[in-house]
Amino acid sequence: MTTHTQTTDVETSAITLTGITKSYSAASPAALREVNLDILPGTSTAIVGPSGSGKSTILRIIAGLEDADGGQVRLSGRDVTALLPEQRGISMVFQRPLLFPHLTVLDNVAFADRAAGLSRGQARERAREHLELVQMGAFASRSPHSLSGGQQQRIAVARALAAKPSVLLLDEPFSALDPGLKDEMHAMIASIREAVNPTILFVTHDRDEASAMAERIVVLENGQLLQHDTVDNVFHRPASLAVARLLGGKNAFAGEVRNGVHHSAIGAVAISSTVESGPATLVFRQEAVSASARVPDNRTDASPPVTRDSDATACQSRGPRELHGVVTSAIQRGPRRELLVRVGDAEIRTEAAPGALLSAGDSVTVSLPCEALWTVPS
Repeated sequence: MTTHTQTTDVETSAITLTGITKSYSAASPAALREVNLDILPGTSTAIVGPSGSGKSTILRIIAGLEDADGGQVRLSGRDVTALLPEQRGISMVFQRPLLFPHLTVLDNVAFADRAAGLSRGQARERAREHLELVQMGAFASRSPHSLSGGQQQRIAVARALAAKPSVLLLDEPFSALDPGLKDEMHAMIASIREAVNPTILFVTHDRDEASAMAERIVVLENGQLLQHDTVDNVFHRPASLAVARLLGGKNAFAGEVRNGVHHSAIGAVAISSTVESGPATLVFRQEAVSASARVPDNRTDASPPVTRDSDATACQSRGPRELHGVVTSAIQRGPRRELLVRVGDAEIRTEAAPGALLSAGDSVTVSLPCEALWTVPS
Protein backbone atom coordinates (compact mmCIF):
# COMPACT_ATOMS: atom_id res chain seq x y z
CA MET A 1 0.00 0.00 0.00
CA THR A 2 1.22 3.52 -0.75
CA THR A 3 1.10 5.98 2.14
CA HIS A 4 0.17 9.46 0.97
CA THR A 5 2.41 12.16 2.44
CA GLN A 6 3.32 15.71 1.59
CA THR A 7 6.86 16.40 0.43
CA THR A 8 8.00 20.02 0.30
CA ASP A 9 11.20 22.02 0.32
CA VAL A 10 11.91 23.58 3.71
CA GLU A 11 12.57 26.96 2.05
CA THR A 12 9.02 27.07 0.66
CA SER A 13 7.21 25.71 3.73
CA ALA A 14 5.47 28.07 6.14
CA ILE A 15 6.20 25.61 8.97
CA THR A 16 8.79 22.84 9.03
CA LEU A 17 9.25 20.55 12.01
CA THR A 18 12.21 18.21 11.91
CA GLY A 19 12.68 15.43 14.45
CA ILE A 20 10.68 17.16 17.18
CA THR A 21 10.67 15.28 20.47
CA LYS A 22 9.17 16.25 23.82
CA SER A 23 8.83 14.58 27.22
CA TYR A 24 7.37 16.21 30.31
CA SER A 25 9.00 13.80 32.72
CA ALA A 26 11.23 10.74 32.68
CA ALA A 27 8.43 8.67 34.18
CA SER A 28 5.79 9.54 31.57
CA PRO A 29 5.60 8.49 27.91
CA ALA A 30 7.02 10.91 25.35
CA ALA A 31 4.52 13.60 24.33
CA LEU A 32 6.08 13.80 20.85
CA ARG A 33 8.33 11.27 19.12
CA GLU A 34 10.51 12.38 16.19
CA VAL A 35 7.75 14.40 14.51
CA ASN A 36 8.51 15.64 10.99
CA LEU A 37 5.97 17.98 9.40
CA ASP A 38 5.79 20.47 6.51
CA ILE A 39 2.97 23.00 6.14
CA LEU A 40 2.67 25.02 2.92
CA PRO A 41 1.99 28.77 2.99
CA GLY A 42 -1.65 29.84 2.79
CA THR A 43 -3.02 26.40 3.64
CA SER A 44 -5.26 25.32 6.49
CA THR A 45 -4.25 22.12 8.26
CA ALA A 46 -6.05 20.30 11.09
CA ILE A 47 -4.31 18.21 13.73
CA VAL A 48 -6.53 15.43 15.06
CA GLY A 49 -5.99 12.61 17.52
CA PRO A 50 -7.12 11.36 20.91
CA SER A 51 -6.54 13.26 24.14
CA GLY A 52 -2.89 13.15 25.15
CA SER A 53 -1.65 12.46 21.63
CA GLY A 54 0.50 15.61 21.51
CA LYS A 55 -1.73 17.89 19.41
CA SER A 56 -1.54 21.01 21.59
CA THR A 57 2.12 20.35 22.39
CA ILE A 58 2.96 20.73 18.70
CA LEU A 59 1.23 24.13 18.56
CA ARG A 60 2.94 25.32 21.74
CA ILE A 61 6.37 24.28 20.45
CA ILE A 62 5.76 26.09 17.14
CA ALA A 63 4.63 29.19 19.05
CA GLY A 64 7.62 29.03 21.40
CA LEU A 65 5.49 28.47 24.50
CA GLU A 66 7.16 25.08 25.03
CA ASP A 67 10.74 24.04 24.37
CA ALA A 68 11.27 20.82 22.43
CA ASP A 69 13.76 18.32 23.86
CA GLY A 70 15.14 17.77 20.39
CA GLY A 71 14.58 18.75 16.78
CA GLN A 72 14.18 21.98 14.84
CA VAL A 73 11.37 24.46 14.12
CA ARG A 74 11.62 26.52 10.93
CA LEU A 75 9.21 29.23 9.78
CA SER A 76 9.47 30.14 6.08
CA GLY A 77 12.93 28.55 6.10
CA ARG A 78 14.15 30.48 9.17
CA ASP A 79 15.32 28.51 12.19
CA VAL A 80 13.27 29.82 15.14
CA THR A 81 13.91 26.95 17.55
CA ALA A 82 15.74 29.16 20.05
CA LEU A 83 13.67 32.35 19.54
CA LEU A 84 11.24 33.81 22.06
CA PRO A 85 7.51 33.64 21.21
CA GLU A 86 7.32 37.37 20.40
CA GLN A 87 10.16 37.01 17.90
CA ARG A 88 8.46 34.33 15.80
CA GLY A 89 5.70 36.31 14.08
CA ILE A 90 3.03 33.85 15.19
CA SER A 91 -0.40 34.39 16.76
CA MET A 92 -2.24 31.76 18.75
CA VAL A 93 -5.92 31.55 19.74
CA PHE A 94 -6.80 29.27 22.63
CA GLN A 95 -9.95 27.44 23.71
CA ARG A 96 -10.70 30.35 26.06
CA PRO A 97 -10.65 33.82 24.44
CA LEU A 98 -8.34 35.35 27.11
CA LEU A 99 -9.44 38.91 26.36
CA PHE A 100 -8.36 41.82 28.54
CA PRO A 101 -11.41 42.54 30.73
CA HIS A 102 -10.42 46.17 31.42
CA LEU A 103 -10.18 47.08 27.71
CA THR A 104 -12.95 47.64 25.20
CA VAL A 105 -13.34 45.31 22.26
CA LEU A 106 -11.62 47.87 20.03
CA ASP A 107 -8.65 48.29 22.35
CA ASN A 108 -8.31 44.51 22.79
CA VAL A 109 -7.82 44.20 19.05
CA ALA A 110 -5.55 47.28 18.94
CA PHE A 111 -3.31 45.91 21.70
CA ALA A 112 -0.65 44.33 19.45
CA ASP A 113 -0.17 47.50 17.42
CA ARG A 114 -0.02 49.64 20.55
CA ALA A 115 2.62 47.30 21.97
CA ALA A 116 4.54 47.61 18.68
CA GLY A 117 4.65 51.41 19.06
CA LEU A 118 1.78 52.65 16.90
CA SER A 119 -0.20 55.62 18.13
CA ARG A 120 -3.58 54.98 19.70
CA GLY A 121 -5.33 56.46 16.68
CA GLN A 122 -3.43 54.33 14.17
CA ALA A 123 -3.84 51.16 16.23
CA ARG A 124 -7.58 51.72 16.62
CA GLU A 125 -8.00 52.40 12.91
CA ARG A 126 -6.35 49.11 12.05
CA ALA A 127 -8.32 47.36 14.80
CA ARG A 128 -11.60 48.51 13.23
CA GLU A 129 -10.55 46.86 9.96
CA HIS A 130 -10.00 43.55 11.71
CA LEU A 131 -13.27 43.82 13.61
CA GLU A 132 -15.06 44.19 10.28
CA LEU A 133 -13.21 41.11 9.07
CA VAL A 134 -14.84 39.05 11.82
CA GLN A 135 -18.22 40.82 11.51
CA MET A 136 -17.87 42.54 14.91
CA GLY A 137 -17.47 46.19 13.88
CA ALA A 138 -20.64 47.23 15.70
CA PHE A 139 -19.27 45.96 19.03
CA ALA A 140 -16.12 48.12 19.15
CA SER A 141 -17.12 50.08 22.25
CA ARG A 142 -18.43 47.10 24.21
CA SER A 143 -16.60 45.39 27.07
CA PRO A 144 -15.65 41.71 26.65
CA HIS A 145 -17.86 40.51 29.54
CA SER A 146 -20.96 41.77 27.71
CA LEU A 147 -20.31 39.43 24.75
CA SER A 148 -21.36 35.83 24.16
CA GLY A 149 -18.78 33.07 23.98
CA GLY A 150 -18.89 33.01 20.19
CA GLN A 151 -18.52 36.79 19.99
CA GLN A 152 -15.54 36.71 22.36
CA GLN A 153 -13.83 34.13 20.16
CA ARG A 154 -14.39 36.35 17.13
CA ILE A 155 -12.62 39.15 18.99
CA ALA A 156 -9.79 36.79 19.94
CA VAL A 157 -9.33 35.86 16.27
CA ALA A 158 -9.40 39.54 15.24
CA ARG A 159 -6.78 40.38 17.88
CA ALA A 160 -4.58 37.53 16.64
CA LEU A 161 -4.86 38.69 13.02
CA ALA A 162 -4.12 42.30 13.95
CA ALA A 163 -0.60 41.22 14.90
CA LYS A 164 -0.03 40.32 11.20
CA PRO A 165 1.25 36.84 11.97
CA SER A 166 2.97 34.65 9.41
CA VAL A 167 1.11 31.70 10.96
CA LEU A 168 -2.18 31.56 12.85
CA LEU A 169 -2.41 28.74 15.40
CA LEU A 170 -5.83 27.71 16.76
CA ASP A 171 -5.99 25.39 19.77
CA GLU A 172 -9.58 24.08 19.81
CA PRO A 173 -11.02 27.61 19.86
CA PHE A 174 -14.55 26.55 18.97
CA SER A 175 -14.89 23.40 21.07
CA ALA A 176 -17.10 25.07 23.70
CA LEU A 177 -19.57 26.44 21.15
CA ASP A 178 -22.83 24.81 20.14
CA PRO A 179 -23.12 23.35 16.59
CA GLY A 180 -24.85 26.40 15.12
CA LEU A 181 -22.18 28.77 16.40
CA LYS A 182 -19.46 26.41 15.22
CA ASP A 183 -20.85 26.59 11.69
CA GLU A 184 -20.78 30.38 11.89
CA MET A 185 -17.15 30.33 13.03
CA HIS A 186 -16.19 27.97 10.22
CA ALA A 187 -17.77 30.37 7.74
CA MET A 188 -15.89 33.25 9.38
CA ILE A 189 -12.55 31.45 9.00
CA ALA A 190 -13.38 30.79 5.33
CA SER A 191 -14.05 34.50 4.74
CA ILE A 192 -10.82 35.44 6.55
CA ARG A 193 -8.88 33.09 4.32
CA GLU A 194 -10.36 34.73 1.23
CA ALA A 195 -9.43 38.19 2.53
CA VAL A 196 -5.93 37.73 4.00
CA ASN A 197 -4.93 34.12 3.22
CA PRO A 198 -3.06 33.25 6.44
CA THR A 199 -1.34 29.92 7.04
CA ILE A 200 -3.53 28.16 9.60
CA LEU A 201 -2.68 25.19 11.79
CA PHE A 202 -5.38 24.15 14.23
CA VAL A 203 -6.14 21.44 16.75
CA THR A 204 -9.56 19.84 16.99
CA HIS A 205 -11.25 16.72 18.35
CA ASP A 206 -14.08 17.21 15.88
CA ARG A 207 -13.60 15.25 12.63
CA ASP A 208 -16.35 17.24 10.92
CA GLU A 209 -14.68 20.50 11.92
CA ALA A 210 -11.36 19.24 10.57
CA SER A 211 -12.87 18.46 7.18
CA ALA A 212 -14.86 21.73 7.11
CA MET A 213 -11.90 24.03 7.84
CA ALA A 214 -8.88 22.25 6.40
CA GLU A 215 -7.46 20.99 3.11
CA ARG A 216 -5.11 18.65 4.92
CA ILE A 217 -5.21 16.65 8.13
CA VAL A 218 -2.40 15.52 10.44
CA VAL A 219 -3.24 12.41 12.47
CA LEU A 220 -1.41 11.91 15.77
CA GLU A 221 -1.46 9.08 18.27
CA ASN A 222 0.81 8.60 21.29
CA GLY A 223 3.05 11.42 20.11
CA GLN A 224 3.64 9.88 16.68
CA LEU A 225 2.56 11.30 13.34
CA LEU A 226 0.60 8.54 11.63
CA GLN A 227 -0.45 10.36 8.46
CA HIS A 228 -0.38 13.85 6.92
CA ASP A 229 -2.54 14.00 3.83
CA THR A 230 -5.51 15.53 2.07
CA VAL A 231 -8.87 15.35 3.82
CA ASP A 232 -10.19 12.84 1.27
CA ASN A 233 -7.18 10.55 1.53
CA VAL A 234 -7.09 10.52 5.33
CA PHE A 235 -10.77 9.54 5.49
CA HIS A 236 -10.94 7.15 2.54
CA ARG A 237 -7.33 6.01 2.03
CA PRO A 238 -5.92 5.75 5.54
CA ALA A 239 -2.30 4.75 6.01
CA SER A 240 -3.14 2.26 8.75
CA LEU A 241 -5.99 0.69 10.69
CA ALA A 242 -5.22 3.11 13.54
CA VAL A 243 -5.84 6.09 11.24
CA ALA A 244 -9.08 4.58 9.98
CA ARG A 245 -10.30 4.09 13.55
CA LEU A 246 -9.21 7.55 14.72
CA LEU A 247 -11.11 9.14 11.82
CA GLY A 248 -14.28 7.28 12.77
CA GLY A 249 -14.12 4.35 10.35
CA LYS A 250 -16.16 1.41 11.65
CA ASN A 251 -15.61 -1.32 9.04
CA ALA A 252 -12.43 -3.42 9.06
CA PHE A 253 -12.11 -7.01 7.87
CA ALA A 254 -8.87 -8.94 8.20
CA GLY A 255 -8.07 -11.15 5.25
CA GLU A 256 -5.77 -11.65 2.29
CA VAL A 257 -5.24 -10.03 -1.09
CA ARG A 258 -4.84 -12.30 -4.08
CA ASN A 259 -4.52 -10.81 -7.58
CA GLY A 260 -6.20 -7.54 -6.64
CA VAL A 261 -9.07 -9.19 -4.77
CA HIS A 262 -9.47 -9.12 -1.01
CA HIS A 263 -10.80 -12.28 0.65
CA SER A 264 -12.34 -12.05 4.12
CA ALA A 265 -15.45 -12.96 6.12
CA ILE A 266 -17.57 -10.83 3.77
CA GLY A 267 -16.37 -12.71 0.70
CA ALA A 268 -14.23 -11.75 -2.28
CA VAL A 269 -14.25 -8.08 -3.23
CA ALA A 270 -12.11 -6.16 -5.69
CA ILE A 271 -10.21 -3.22 -4.23
CA SER A 272 -9.47 0.14 -5.78
CA SER A 273 -5.87 0.24 -4.52
CA THR A 274 -2.96 -1.59 -6.14
CA VAL A 275 -1.35 -3.70 -3.44
CA GLU A 276 0.86 -6.74 -3.33
CA SER A 277 -0.71 -10.08 -2.56
CA GLY A 278 -0.64 -11.09 1.09
CA PRO A 279 -2.31 -10.36 4.44
CA ALA A 280 -4.27 -7.09 4.50
CA THR A 281 -7.26 -5.55 6.25
CA LEU A 282 -10.14 -4.25 4.16
CA VAL A 283 -11.50 -0.89 5.38
CA PHE A 284 -14.32 1.31 4.14
CA ARG A 285 -16.35 4.17 5.54
CA GLN A 286 -19.85 3.40 6.76
CA GLU A 287 -21.11 6.51 4.92
CA ALA A 288 -19.61 5.28 1.65
CA VAL A 289 -21.75 2.14 1.48
CA SER A 290 -25.53 1.85 1.61
CA ALA A 291 -28.21 -0.72 2.30
CA SER A 292 -31.58 -1.10 0.60
CA ALA A 293 -34.47 -3.52 1.04
CA ARG A 294 -34.04 -6.89 -0.67
CA VAL A 295 -36.81 -8.87 -2.23
CA PRO A 296 -37.01 -12.27 -0.44
CA ASP A 297 -35.51 -15.20 -2.34
CA ASN A 298 -34.98 -18.87 -1.65
CA ARG A 299 -31.89 -18.37 0.48
CA THR A 300 -32.23 -19.67 4.03
CA ASP A 301 -29.47 -17.55 5.60
CA ALA A 302 -27.57 -14.34 5.10
CA SER A 303 -24.27 -15.88 4.01
CA PRO A 304 -22.35 -14.08 1.27
CA PRO A 305 -22.63 -15.78 -2.13
CA VAL A 306 -19.66 -17.74 -3.38
CA THR A 307 -17.85 -15.50 -5.88
CA ARG A 308 -15.01 -16.24 -8.24
CA ASP A 309 -12.09 -13.79 -8.24
CA SER A 310 -12.88 -12.82 -11.82
CA ASP A 311 -16.44 -11.93 -10.84
CA ALA A 312 -15.27 -9.79 -7.94
CA THR A 313 -12.69 -7.97 -10.04
CA ALA A 314 -15.35 -7.16 -12.61
CA CYS A 315 -17.26 -4.98 -10.14
CA GLN A 316 -15.24 -1.99 -11.32
CA SER A 317 -16.91 -2.29 -14.70
CA ARG A 318 -20.25 -3.76 -13.60
CA GLY A 319 -20.92 -1.48 -10.64
CA PRO A 320 -20.84 -1.89 -6.85
CA ARG A 321 -20.30 -5.29 -5.25
CA GLU A 322 -23.57 -6.37 -3.63
CA LEU A 323 -23.82 -8.46 -0.46
CA HIS A 324 -27.01 -9.82 1.09
CA GLY A 325 -27.65 -9.67 4.82
CA VAL A 326 -30.06 -8.97 7.64
CA VAL A 327 -30.32 -5.78 9.71
CA THR A 328 -29.54 -6.49 13.37
CA SER A 329 -29.91 -2.90 14.61
CA ALA A 330 -30.98 0.51 13.29
CA ILE A 331 -30.25 3.85 14.95
CA GLN A 332 -31.62 7.17 13.74
CA ARG A 333 -29.04 9.99 13.84
CA GLY A 334 -30.71 13.14 12.56
CA PRO A 335 -31.49 12.63 8.87
CA ARG A 336 -29.29 9.49 8.70
CA ARG A 337 -30.18 5.96 9.69
CA GLU A 338 -27.21 3.88 10.77
CA LEU A 339 -27.49 0.14 10.34
CA LEU A 340 -25.64 -2.91 11.56
CA VAL A 341 -26.04 -5.66 8.96
CA ARG A 342 -25.06 -9.28 9.48
CA VAL A 343 -23.55 -10.85 6.36
CA GLY A 344 -22.68 -14.47 7.05
CA ASP A 345 -20.45 -14.44 10.12
CA ALA A 346 -19.50 -10.78 9.65
CA GLU A 347 -21.17 -7.50 10.57
CA ILE A 348 -21.09 -4.43 8.33
CA ARG A 349 -21.85 -0.93 9.55
CA THR A 350 -23.60 1.09 6.90
CA GLU A 351 -26.38 3.59 6.33
CA ALA A 352 -29.85 3.16 4.89
CA ALA A 353 -30.30 4.43 1.37
CA PRO A 354 -32.27 7.72 1.22
CA GLY A 355 -35.96 7.03 1.90
CA ALA A 356 -35.36 3.44 3.01
CA LEU A 357 -37.05 2.98 6.41
CA LEU A 358 -35.19 -0.16 7.42
CA SER A 359 -35.43 -1.83 10.83
CA ALA A 360 -33.98 -4.79 12.68
CA GLY A 361 -34.91 -8.07 10.98
CA ASP A 362 -35.20 -6.62 7.46
CA SER A 363 -33.39 -8.40 4.64
CA VAL A 364 -31.16 -5.97 2.77
CA THR A 365 -28.63 -5.65 -0.01
CA VAL A 366 -25.45 -3.79 0.91
CA SER A 367 -23.73 -2.04 -2.01
CA LEU A 368 -19.94 -1.69 -1.82
CA PRO A 369 -18.61 0.72 -4.48
CA CYS A 370 -15.13 -0.27 -5.60
CA GLU A 371 -13.80 3.25 -5.08
CA ALA A 372 -14.85 3.12 -1.41
CA LEU A 373 -12.76 0.02 -0.64
CA TRP A 374 -9.21 0.29 0.66
CA THR A 375 -6.69 -2.00 2.31
CA VAL A 376 -4.19 -1.36 5.09
CA PRO A 377 -1.44 -3.62 6.45
CA SER A 378 -2.67 -6.31 8.84
